[in-house]
Amino acid sequence: MAKKREETNGVFSEDVLAKLQNTKKELQQEERQRVEEAEAKRQFERKQREKNLSFEELLDRYGDQGSKF
Repeated sequence: MAKKREETNGVFSEDVLAKLQNTKKELQQEERQRVEEAEAKRQFERKQREKNLSFEELLDRYGDQGSKF
């Protein structure tokens, strides 16, 4: 009898299915947050490296693209 109640919605009961769906949503949200944090960290580190470049290195990297007055 207990197995019949658990198998009302295929293999899992509705309560277990709802818990699984909530867990899936939470895991997806955590993964999205980790990706966003990694991207922000990458951008910050790039800016920090760029701050430490000398004028000559910046000129070599970006060239003479400025406007002339």
